[in-house]
Amino acid sequence: MTIAPALAPERVLELRRIAAETRRLLVEAIHHAKAGHLGGPLSVTDILTALYFEVARIDPTRPVWEDRDRIILSKGHSCIALYCSMALRGYLPVEETLTFDAIDSRLQGHPDMTKLPGLDMSTGSLGQGLSPGIGMALGARFKEKDFHTWVILGDGEIQEGQIWEAAFVAERFHLDNVTAILDFNRLQQFGWLDANVNGRRRPHASGTNPGEKFVSFGWNVLECDGHDIQALVATMRDAKAHRGRPSIIIAHTVKGKGVSYMEDDYNWHSKVMTGDEYRLALADIAATVN
Repeated sequence: MTIAPALAPERVLELRRIAAETRRLLVEAIHHAKAGHLGGPLSVTDILTALYFEVARIDPTRPVWEDRDRIILSKGHSCIALYCSMALRGYLPVEETLTFDAIDSRLQGHPDMTKLPGLDMSTGSLGQGLSPGIGMALGARFKEKDFHTWVILGDGEIQEGQIWEAAFVAERFHLDNVTAILDFNRLQQFGWLDANVNGRRRPHASGTNPGEKFVSFGWNVLECDGHDIQALVATMRDAKAHRGRPSIIIAHTVKGKGVSYMEDDYNWHSKVMTGDEYRLALADIAATVN
């Protein structure tokens, strides 16, 4: 396996600040809309930051550029993090994020590729994002294109059978031009109650290691801290450079990351903040880069 060169410290700090700004924007958008998801978007933010601002080959001025990398957020309910990342990257005005979930907004509660340029797939029904990603990777091979396809999965949706059918097909065709990234925060909206954690009961997505399952399907499995920008960028680059098999990155994350009272608490999967909770969330996020 190749070892990707480390980012300069100042670049890591810049990316951490972008991630913090993304979290601030998505908290503001959810508070303004009085609806939406919080826990999952906060856990996937650093993954999106690494992809959109460092790793993926994209050009916001050419959202349908044929040679761009494809990015699919399979866990579509976390799309407010995607919209805010895209806004900061230049795909849409930052102020448009406050239209989230409004009637006639381009930023609906699940991504709609027919409404917002730059979205590579409409997602929402869980478990269905990896299949079109496999199709895009196959299309790149047939057309002799060198773009890479990235698919971000949630740990709840990998309970769906379609994920494993797609995993089988990807290995069958030796698709090394697709990388899945699992936002492994170990929490979902509902599930089986596990042991006490931080004084709270929590449901979990799976009692076993998902990496072992993907290994059994013939995938190249990498793991990293899903909130460590340096580790994320290096692992993504190593996955992209791997040859002969599809890759998955198990990104170990924390649901609600960056907001103290939301972290590791499944009750914040989808919940509206009070005014005091909103102000505390903004203060917590600001403190992450100070």
